[in-house]
Amino acid sequence: MEPACLAPQNGAVPGERSKQDKSVKRGNWGNQIEFVLTSVGYAVGLGNVWRFPYLCYRNGGGAFMFPYFIMLVFCGIPLFFMELSFGQFASQGCLGVWRVSPMFKGVGYGMMVVSTYIGIYYNVVICIAFYYFFVSMTRVLPWTYCSNAWNTLDCVGVLDGNLSSHAAVNLTRLFNATQKRTSPSKEYWRRYVLNLSDDIGNLGEVRLPLLGCLGVSWVVVFLCLIKGVKSSGKVVYFTATFPYVVLTILFVRGITLEGALTGIMYYLTPQWDKILDAKVWGDAASQIFYSLGCAWGGLITMASYNKFHNNCYRDSIIISITNCATSVYAGFVIFSILGFMANHLGVDISKVADHGPGLAFVAYPEALTLLPISPLWSILFFFMLILLGLGTQFCLLETLVTAIVDEVGNEWIIRRKTFVTLGVAVAGFLLGIPLTTQAGIYWLLLMDNYAASFSLVVISCIMCVAIMYIYGHRNYFKDIEMMLGFPPPLFFQICWRFISPAIIFFILVFTVIQYRPISYNEYVYPTWAISIGFLMALSSVICIPIYAIYKVCHSEGDTLLERLKNATKASKDWGPALAEHRSGRYAPAFSPSTESHLEVQPLHPEKARNEAAAASPAQGSNGSAHSQDSRL
Repeated sequence: MEPACLAPQNGAVPGERSKQDKSVKRGNWGNQIEFVLTSVGYAVGLGNVWRFPYLCYRNGGGAFMFPYFIMLVFCGIPLFFMELSFGQFASQGCLGVWRVSPMFKGVGYGMMVVSTYIGIYYNVVICIAFYYFFVSMTRVLPWTYCSNAWNTLDCVGVLDGNLSSHAAVNLTRLFNATQKRTSPSKEYWRRYVLNLSDDIGNLGEVRLPLLGCLGVSWVVVFLCLIKGVKSSGKVVYFTATFPYVVLTILFVRGITLEGALTGIMYYLTPQWDKILDAKVWGDAASQIFYSLGCAWGGLITMASYNKFHNNCYRDSIIISITNCATSVYAGFVIFSILGFMANHLGVDISKVADHGPGLAFVAYPEALTLLPISPLWSILFFFMLILLGLGTQFCLLETLVTAIVDEVGNEWIIRRKTFVTLGVAVAGFLLGIPLTTQAGIYWLLLMDNYAASFSLVVISCIMCVAIMYIYGHRNYFKDIEMMLGFPPPLFFQICWRFISPAIIFFILVFTVIQYRPISYNEYVYPTWAISIGFLMALSSVICIPIYAIYKVCHSEGDTLLERLKNATKASKDWGPALAEHRSGRYAPAFSPSTESHLEVQPLHPEKARNEAAAASPAQGSNGSAHSQDSRL
């Protein structure tokens, strides 16, 4: 991308003098397409495929689209724009950006904790997709028939014995009258792939095939991030676009099948009476919030590698709409195949519709066995899941690495960023090993339901309040105008100050009211496991008050009020990272002749003072911009 002065259409302020709008030490995206594709890959994840279609079907079909897009406009896009602009303005990650109000740096630590939890279990899901991808490379899919060593007498396959119409009627009765019938794909999943234990506390043995695939997935993630955004920015040209090719292939194949139209009608037929149901609005708001990856730290991090004058306002709208459109599109792919399967079995679509791992590893794979050349479709489907997962995993890992490197902030660690990435990847692999045991799926779902649920809502709400009311909305609007050349539109100003925080609070209340203890199929989690889940959720939120108390205690002032004021006011080194962008109230009080020597300021300003008395307060850079998909 050209310098901002040559590309005013990208947000540069007209008439500004020529500037090198990039950070040489910290690095930038090769061009803006890399950032957009990375953000799309982050936002479009597994939840778009296995959560949204089911939510839409259960909450009124086409009628669910209305509250869904209302929440997108009033909550999703504004929050997305806020996080992108936050990271891009300071060129800092989820820790460094809190120079804006140091007392709230605990919010950044909370984001890191959440990203750590998600990064651990998300890669385990990717490793299971890798496993299914590898075992699909055969003439007959291993979950097609009930004649395998792991099958039970209750197993009834849709292709066993070339079902006659009479047998199909009997199978229908089995579906409707008893819970004993199990499909070969379900038994393959539970009894062979997972070899599921009977309790979350009974870990059993490590499933070596899954452990090997976990190693493969972490190696792939590390190699793609070995040079930070410079390498991942090239990889996303494939990982962010090819899933759409696969979705289109599966869609074209799906709609040509008998019964596909019935499945799509189940997905889309509006039930307008559900519009008045608060649960529908709560599900819509929650899905938008989790799907876009708000409060994970990834959006701030990815945006921090943008050039200062990049038009992140435009990017936030493009990425958010792309994410939601992908969810809707995926619904056609899923329900066309499920409609075909329901038609083949002669049962209602509700008998085969599922979500989460049940859809990805049981229902959809079983439907694929009914297609000619089923291994080909299976390979395509699981390859798509792998790419969707990797796009999110890249950003989760980069969020942690960027936060660590920017927090230390010296030349030594910047040069060794690859080793930091390797260290985080190895730690993630080791922490993921328990999730590959026989009880691993119990722990995976526990982390998914608690580690990244209400804590994200709390973090996002506090972030809005800190920026709009502690730092001050007028200050923030001026910052954006300095960066983009225009202030945020009035609609976004109103949303940031009033509407979006109110919706976030509504999501929090809805989450609490709708809370039900977690279960997996017929298994009910014990109290001690649920307690661990709540501790995981609190571990990220507790960072906020602990750091706030620490900061207040170490701030200057004779009274508590003075300490609070000093702890919440912006640091002297808050502002654009590059000295040449520090104009107006950010202008240095010394001669600009030293600007060329100052690019990045460490997160610890006291170190900078000792190192260069005459140098300008150089700025560090870190940030996070990316959008991920809902919880699993």
